[in-house]
Amino acid sequence: MNSLNIAWLMIRRTILRKRGFITFFLLPCLVVTGTIALFGSEEGTRAVIPYVNEDQGAAGRWILDELVRKEEYLLKPMNDVAEVKEAIAQQRGSSGLVIPAHYTDNLLQGKQPEVQLVELRVSESSYTLRAAVEGLAAGLNQSASAVLAATDAASSETPDPALAEAKFKELLLELGKHQISGEATELQIYPKPGLNNVTGFTIMFMMGLLTSTVAVIMEDRRQRTMARVYTAPVRAYEIALGNFLGSFAIGLIQIVLVLGISRWVLHYDAGIPFGIHLLILAAFMLVSMGIASTVAGLIRESKNANMLNSLIITPTCMIGGCFWPLSIMPDYMQKLANFVPQKWAIQAVETISAGGTLSDIALPLLILFGMAAILLTVGSAILRPSQPGVDA
Repeated sequence: MNSLNIAWLMIRRTILRKRGFITFFLLPCLVVTGTIALFGSEEGTRAVIPYVNEDQGAAGRWILDELVRKEEYLLKPMNDVAEVKEAIAQQRGSSGLVIPAHYTDNLLQGKQPEVQLVELRVSESSYTLRAAVEGLAAGLNQSASAVLAATDAASSETPDPALAEAKFKELLLELGKHQISGEATELQIYPKPGLNNVTGFTIMFMMGLLTSTVAVIMEDRRQRTMARVYTAPVRAYEIALGNFLGSFAIGLIQIVLVLGISRWVLHYDAGIPFGIHLLILAAFMLVSMGIASTVAGLIRESKNANMLNSLIITPTCMIGGCFWPLSIMPDYMQKLANFVPQKWAIQAVETISAGGTLSDIALPLLILFGMAAILLTVGSAILRPSQPGVDA
């Protein structure tokens, strides 16, 4: 009962104050929302394709119809080739498409005309567009060859170009119906794009709980509240358990709020079950609480508490891959990342997003829980009110 009272007092002092609510709930939700909008949103990613169709036949129209069906492209018609090149030069499109004149006629004459692509620089969207256009052009060449072969076999005299064009149009019409189609399946081979950044910013603000806990302890030391608590008829383990439960409840509320907003308000699908996601972040939160209790036991002056952000939170988030992938860091930095909890939390989240199971993240979870156990034990041992803080 004493532990619950201590826990409730800590919750009241932290989140029921205006400053605490803004710092530990409102601000993290706003930052995570912005992060999802920048890195995790799948909307607004359609590649703009300026195009001009100088062909008067069916082949040019068929290529455009097929590209329009693809959700990743937004086609914009232009008047001539010069206008397409100008649009690409001014970066008003990722790639330009030019279907040459007499494209259909050349196909029906057995030639292999090329569709021109205008590119300023090679990018993912320009590469996929080139692959799509080359595939469509190859299909048209095969269709035209089949029509010419069938027309030549049916006609013993000179081939009739009008008959070949009619059969070619009929074939393209049937192909355009897409009676045989495939269904895209999410195989979850890779993590969700942008998930690394979303998770990184989430756990960075979760570590703000570290600063709040240290600030509360520093205030209790300065006002000798901690000394009075330890002299009260309350056992030491009840005091430690009360502080633990209070901090855990604050962190759990923060995690549920952030996950709930990202999932059900912003509709961000990380590809992770809610329970497993909550488990991973809760394990990281325990490590943060252990760091907080350990640091609070070592700091004796309240002015030093302001150094936590620059000496612990920011450097460990940088090393742990909260802001960028670990793969771009030097080898010695990647080895150093094994000693910070952020790396293991992000790795566990990405493993589940890539189709892993709970057994696949057993090692990261064990490391997080091991770090939490060690740090909480050390913090509980050295957190004593024997030396009151000096008010700067």
